[in-house]
Amino acid sequence: MDVRHLQYFLKVAHYKNFTKAAQDLYITQPTISKMIKNIEEELGVVLFNRSGKQVELTDAGQAILIQAQDIVNSFQNLSSELDDLRKLKKGFIRIGLPPMIGSSFFPKVIGKFREQYPEIMLQLVEDGAKKVGMDVENGMLDIGVVLSPTNGEIFHSFSLVKEKLRLLVHPSHPLANREAVSLPELAQEAFVFFREDFALHDRIIAECVQAGFQPHVIYESSQWDFISEMVAANLGVAFLPEPICRELDTDRIRVLPLIDPVIPWHLVMIWRKDRYLSFAAREWIRFTQDLFLKKRLM
Repeated sequence: MDVRHLQYFLKVAHYKNFTKAAQDLYITQPTISKMIKNIEEELGVVLFNRSGKQVELTDAGQAILIQAQDIVNSFQNLSSELDDLRKLKKGFIRIGLPPMIGSSFFPKVIGKFREQYPEIMLQLVEDGAKKVGMDVENGMLDIGVVLSPTNGEIFHSFSLVKEKLRLLVHPSHPLANREAVSLPELAQEAFVFFREDFALHDRIIAECVQAGFQPHVIYESSQWDFISEMVAANLGVAFLPEPICRELDTDRIRVLPLIDPVIPWHLVMIWRKDRYLSFAAREWIRFTQDLFLKKRLM
């Protein structure tokens, strides 16, 4: 017995007539009669008294009526809910964003998405890229933005932004008027770094070691504006991505190209290959991908 059986039962109970119930359901009268008979045989009871012009519910039929109506209503509510999800009228997405990009790239994206899908709720979690990647992998987040490269065996991904890191120094620093600076020239500097849960932390240390020195880190922070203010106070040098550097006050901070090596800052959006994604999450991915592609083509 399934929901369709109960729907047929309710129609007969409503019309008290097999023919009228069949007409309402756009099926033949023998079909609905057979369906009711199947229910009676499965339950081992008689649901309708068939004597006379109208059929009447038996005691067993009366007992089933309310429960059947509740089940059918619940099924219809579920169908409506799923239909809303398929049509993207509602939904819930958990998205992880590193603090550096939350304010720079995504407010406009989120605004445009909300205009089109006002009933889809976005839960935004700000964490370092390493933590975001781990949370997407373990299912705490549906989607995340991290630094490339990523584990292609675990994640689907697409590129959002390809930029470079820039060097920040105080205007009084000996390197402040240089056109470019190589990484080995910074071996004796004091550095202001991102915390260890940020992918840039490990990335920059690895590049420094490759260049022949272990960086002397005096401060760590999760906030790019705090890092830039530390440089503005002449407490150390730092690296920040190009888009962030465009927002800095160049009278207080000198922003210089870094060469030998150039350190890339490549952001990608990731989600698990082996995990179900809701209709809303899939639409967020499509929507975001389209926006960033259009931005690159402009």
